[in-house]
Amino acid sequence: MRASVDSSFLESVNQLFERAANLIELPPGLKEKIQICNSTYTVRFGVRMRGKIQTFTGYRSVHSEHMEPVKGGIRYSLGVSQNEVEALAALMTYKCAIVETPFGGSKGGLRIDPTQYSDEELERITRRFAYELIKRDLINPSQNVPAPDMGTSETEMAIIADQYNRMNTTDINSRACVTGKPLTSGGIHGRVEATGRGIQYALQEFFRHPDDIKRTGLKGTLANKRIILHGFGNVGYHAGLFLQQEDDAVIIGIANVDGGLYDPKGLDVADLQKHLKAGQTFKNYPKGEFLENGLKLLECECDILIPAAVEGVITTANASQIKAPLIIEAANGPITAEADAELNRRGIIIIPDTFANAGGVTVSYFEWVKNLSHIRFGRMQRRQEEYRSRLLIDEMNRLFASSDYPFRFHEDFIRRYLQGAGEIELVRSGLDDTMRLAYQSISEILHTRPEVNDLRTAAFLLAIERVATSYKNKGL
Repeated sequence: MRASVDSSFLESVNQLFERAANLIELPPGLKEKIQICNSTYTVRFGVRMRGKIQTFTGYRSVHSEHMEPVKGGIRYSLGVSQNEVEALAALMTYKCAIVETPFGGSKGGLRIDPTQYSDEELERITRRFAYELIKRDLINPSQNVPAPDMGTSETEMAIIADQYNRMNTTDINSRACVTGKPLTSGGIHGRVEATGRGIQYALQEFFRHPDDIKRTGLKGTLANKRIILHGFGNVGYHAGLFLQQEDDAVIIGIANVDGGLYDPKGLDVADLQKHLKAGQTFKNYPKGEFLENGLKLLECECDILIPAAVEGVITTANASQIKAPLIIEAANGPITAEADAELNRRGIIIIPDTFANAGGVTVSYFEWVKNLSHIRFGRMQRRQEEYRSRLLIDEMNRLFASSDYPFRFHEDFIRRYLQGAGEIELVRSGLDDTMRLAYQSISEILHTRPEVNDLRTAAFLLAIERVATSYKNKGL
């Protein structure tokens, strides 16, 4: 529970924005134009089910239209409010600017507990919510493009896409009205894992910068780094899985709404996920120590802390107890503005959400482009790449065979070298490149501008300056 002295989510976002914006000179009024939310639409609609009409409240907020369409997920949660979606929409604006996706920021939400409804009921509710937004162009391939968020998945996105197509039967680009869809509905390989994969790529790039690593007191690479995950949904699971399996990190703690698990020797992320998918809980998992209060894991000793659940879990009430020298925000706004100041004062390095969890919107951008181009990535060039590589390997083998020192490439090397890039390889390559370049831009600001002391301020400065440039180019 957040301490009363901490700001709300929206207040925290605005305070962090102002901390950066006050370091640069902007034309009169432009700072306010960038900061404020352009519009928020509130909808209340009824759905007849269970023998009566149930009324639901939903929101779609548009923060900035410096670029269009605007982009942002739709979440289903009882905690959804106007302030929350406006805060999330603002973060989307800054996030898109940092990773250079050509979108403005938006966000949506429906005040509902999706676990209390059947699949059929959720489809009826989703279709009606989509109808209300579509008829006002708050879902549109060229104006406003949603995606999954907390409480929603590719299933809801497929329903929204189908509803849009029913209402716009002649729109050839109708599939681009929403991203995060199943592959059979125009989705893209790698979208489900995208935010977690982006966390991995962000950390990998951080560890390529010796000066930044030095500030944490850590050494070497991600190998054997002790990591705690607070949140084990889609993002936390994939981030932990990739860091464990591909970077040899040790996941010593994992928490979700059911509690937490701790084992200093490491927890098997894939095994825990299998356990949960079988309908089991954290409490009856046979490995590790179970903690009733998962929030306590935030305060355990580790090398890297990854808050991957909801906003406002690190506050002034527990900031002084955080022991991790490095935090990477996989969730949106997990640290309040006041706690952020306290952590900075203590020298704890924070890789901010405006950069770190941008993997989702980056791959959503790739999906949007795929839908507009009407062709799968890799379809035209994959076999040509394999053919050209085969020519090279065959010629080199022929030359080596006729030399005084016969040599032949290993079959496993030949197999891997000849494999052309399909959609998943291209998506991961594009995401990796995006996260690398974005971090390099942020780090450059941190190290070249003496008034900037932390990565979050550097990231906000990068976003603000890019949004400001876009507005200036529009004549504002």
